[in-house]
Amino acid sequence: MNELKLIALDAEDLMVLSAHLQDAVVRVADMAYLKGAKRFAAVVSRFDWAQANNPGVKEKDRNIRRRSGLRFERVTAARLHGIDLAKKDRILSLLAISFEPGTEPSGTVTFSFSGDAAIRLEVECVEAELKDLGAAWTARRKPEHGGG
Repeated sequence: MNELKLIALDAEDLMVLSAHLQDAVVRVADMAYLKGAKRFAAVVSRFDWAQANNPGVKEKDRNIRRRSGLRFERVTAARLHGIDLAKKDRILSLLAISFEPGTEPSGTVTFSFSGDAAIRLEVECVEAELKDLGAAWTARRKPEHGGG
């Protein structure tokens, strides 16, 4: 499969990034808010849902994770909820990324993690990129979601 490279410039694009990042895991140490550059960046291990749901791929090859880089530009502030930056090895599991509009085109991007943890980025506008970094490996299991 080709490596994924997506750019988000509005809330609708961000929903696509969120879908590709559902169940990604990230260490606290692998995220950074670079205030002077107005950038938030993270290196995550994303579960490849497109591969997992592709009937043309052998069952044994479906469940993989990929190292991916994620960056947001034009970030004016970052706030944490339920995340201790001193616990650098803590692993967070991403549930979704959402956008709440402010005075157009600004707003708030929220990363919702399991365990009631969150990161809120105040942004001048949506400007994000998700890019696979090449490394991929077989996942131990496919993430499961309750309710069916």
